[in-house]
Amino acid sequence: TLMLEKIADYIRNNKNIIEKEELNPIVNFVNSHSFKSSRIFSDIGEDSAAIKNDSEMYTLVTTDRIKTSYIEKYPFGAGFSSILVGVDDIYACGGTPLAATIIISFKEQKIGQKMIEGACNGSNKFKVPIVRGHTNTKEYYELSSTLIGEIESSDYISANNAQENDNIILAIDFEGQLGRASVLHWDTVTLKSSEEVLNKRTSMNVIARKHIVNSSKDVSNGGIFGTILQLIKYSKVGAEINIEKIVIPPKLVEKGYDLETYVQMFLTTSFILTAPEETSQDVLKIFNDYD
Repeated sequence: TLMLEKIADYIRNNKNIIEKEELNPIVNFVNSHSFKSSRIFSDIGEDSAAIKNDSEMYTLVTTDRIKTSYIEKYPFGAGFSSILVGVDDIYACGGTPLAATIIISFKEQKIGQKMIEGACNGSNKFKVPIVRGHTNTKEYYELSSTLIGEIESSDYISANNAQENDNIILAIDFEGQLGRASVLHWDTVTLKSSEEVLNKRTSMNVIARKHIVNSSKDVSNGGIFGTILQLIKYSKVGAEINIEKIVIPPKLVEKGYDLETYVQMFLTTSFILTAPEETSQDVLKIFNDYD
């Protein structure tokens, strides 16, 4: 159909997906030339790397950079996002965030202050302390963050363990608004209380403890299909998707959004999981219980 052709064309030409593909030589070089440790359980390709401890816990680590163009236009939102993106990387594998560090560079003090205020707002929203940082002033705009978390070792959900015949489950918060920065940003966080946003994410902790999914990722800036593409690539499987089963939030339907536009969106509070048929309904029930 025409819609399928449009979506396929979007996937082929999506700059966010292409950028991730272009990183492959760098990732491969680091993977083959950096020091290896038996304490690393899982790393490249995961939303959060997992490091073994003496206890039954894994320490989780994830790092993200915020685009400079976004910082210059929306410094507060950029600061907030630096915490949000790391938080959801930790929750995506079933973990609980513990702390954040940020590296921040800015030319103008007032923009730098907005960036810091946004990061602190995110810290309070997700109850994640900012424990370290590095600041560079008077030169250029950059912002990156590292979050650490933890999870029981037996509960860790990998992004590279999707199995043949798994169902793909798309979990999305329908209660949101269009973000200020882009009509392709579905903001489900800023209008909600800390308790609300954390309750929704607790669903991932519960799913992890029950061992009822094989893999998981949070929806990245590559959108729904870009994220699925990453997950199946890491898992070395293919996927068959019935696009008619993708449900668009009613608020977006009211604004005239169709599937072609929706699949391009960056969706906050959204996860893609794969699960066997026999546990898929249990997964859906947990998401509904914490909605």
